[in-house]
Amino acid sequence: MKHSNVSIFIPHNGCPHMCSFCNQNKITGQAYQPTPLDVEQTLGKAASDLGERTKNAEIAFFGGSFTAIDRTYMLSLLDAAKKFRDKFCGIRISTRPDYIDKEILDILKSYGVTSIELGAQSMSDDVLLANDRGHSAEDVFKSSQFIKSYGISLGLQMMTGLYKSDIQKDLYTAETFVKINPDTVRIYPTVIMKDTKLAELYLNGEYTPYSLEKSVNLCSRLIELFEKNNIKIIRLGLHYSDSLVNNSYGDNYHPAFKELCENKLFYDKFIEKANEFSNPNEIKEVIVNSKSLSKFLGQRKSNVKKLNELGYDFSICFDDTLQKYELYLK
Repeated sequence: MKHSNVSIFIPHNGCPHMCSFCNQNKITGQAYQPTPLDVEQTLGKAASDLGERTKNAEIAFFGGSFTAIDRTYMLSLLDAAKKFRDKFCGIRISTRPDYIDKEILDILKSYGVTSIELGAQSMSDDVLLANDRGHSAEDVFKSSQFIKSYGISLGLQMMTGLYKSDIQKDLYTAETFVKINPDTVRIYPTVIMKDTKLAELYLNGEYTPYSLEKSVNLCSRLIELFEKNNIKIIRLGLHYSDSLVNNSYGDNYHPAFKELCENKLFYDKFIEKANEFSNPNEIKEVIVNSKSLSKFLGQRKSNVKKLNELGYDFSICFDDTLQKYELYLK
């Protein structure tokens, strides 16, 4: 049964800093702060709609820094969620790395919180400073270990292409995540939202974002890195919203970003393995897991078309013992 979240957004609440890239209201299209009654109504409806599927669904508080919001408000939301805790498989929250301590973890554990995601964004201190994050890479290390010591599932979030970052720094962040060994990661290519410091830097010519192609090339490598280390990618790219599209600059956003990255990953794997053959005509079959067929083909069969143009002519066969991103040539 597929895992799902019943998401409750708390836009920007609790954040003590305004990061260079942040405009939560325009990213989510939501500014309203939910009340405990809203939480109860949302979870009650979800429990009714999902039925038995709630056993594989988490209650998820996203959008703000949950452990940094007003303590009374935080507890009121947890009290509302706790009434439905036995119907769902857990409670997931997202927060800042510098707002985790023993008192907070004791509270979260007592309410049945099972997963904590830290918005690390980068593991380079110069990038964190330039983007007004207000925490250090060391905060990420310390909070990650603290969370794991409580037996709570750890998730880490990173952003690629931030101001003052580059490909090598983004790879360093991902490689450092692997050393921390979280259960899950989210990867968000930086999108320039209007009415942010990043937008000012972009309009002044001080910040050049990655192109869509550059982001896809990088994130296809990150997919392979995390998959190889058994770290689950639970999100790659921002959720679509009209508000996000209408209130951003540049061309780095794509509604099917993960699909583009997976297509690129398969294309590169094919070329890498094809180089082991002396002649393109030697390759007669491509073997993939049947569930990965669309990933290999590419959008509108773009991968196959490009490979055909390079002189490769092959049939596609399936072996469902292969891993999701495995590929063999015969």
